[in-house]
Amino acid sequence: MLQTWREVLSQRRRGGQCAQEAAMAGHSMDIVAKVLEQQVLQSARLVEEQLDAELEKMEKMDEDELEKLKERRLEALKKAQKQKQEWLSKGHGEYREIPSEKDFFSEVKESKNVVCHFYKDSTFRCKILDKHLSALAKKHLETKFIKLNVEKAPFLTDRLRIKVIPTMALVKDGKTKDYIVGFSDLGNTDEFPTEVLEWRLGCTGIINYSGNLLEPPTAGQKAGSKFTKVDKKTIRGKGYDSDSDSDDD
Repeated sequence: MLQTWREVLSQRRRGGQCAQEAAMAGHSMDIVAKVLEQQVLQSARLVEEQLDAELEKMEKMDEDELEKLKERRLEALKKAQKQKQEWLSKGHGEYREIPSEKDFFSEVKESKNVVCHFYKDSTFRCKILDKHLSALAKKHLETKFIKLNVEKAPFLTDRLRIKVIPTMALVKDGKTKDYIVGFSDLGNTDEFPTEVLEWRLGCTGIINYSGNLLEPPTAGQKAGSKFTKVDKKTIRGKGYDSDSDSDDD
């Protein structure tokens, strides 16, 4: 019985020591936690002060930079507006017909980029092109879009060796840079989307094209559409398109 009480007393002593140790450990943890909290707060304050200093520095720098940026943008807007008015005064922004081949030379002389559609009233595909060119003329003010009846321009069509109707002559800086003959470059289908013609014109650089020039756009293409390879050189004397009219008719 004596041994049992000794064991009990011993266990109580050990329990008291454990409780004391636990209390001390808890107190130590509280101290550590408070120290860590203070360090975190101090670090946060330092970071905040550094950020405030950087922001203040940037704000001071940006005031001058922002003013210069505003001036540059305003100047660019004025320049763009002036350029737009100049284009509009020269007939850009609309797809229109010119009355004769004499007018062709004056039209291409006054504009850097010109797309001229050589057409016939009797050719259905010319009417298809009219729709697409009307849309592109409004979108690409940097380029002049015109059309000319080949029956009123025998000298010019012979000089440019136009044999297939429709043909589009792409004129840059007064010189014919490229031709789009029939619809072979447009998927060989009457149902090509305007985006395909826009891409083809972009390949020549006759319009400011923002898409991928390496391949034609796929949206809205008819299944089975086929495209001929677009050469960088001037395209002349292509094979006749089966659905297009020869100017020799």
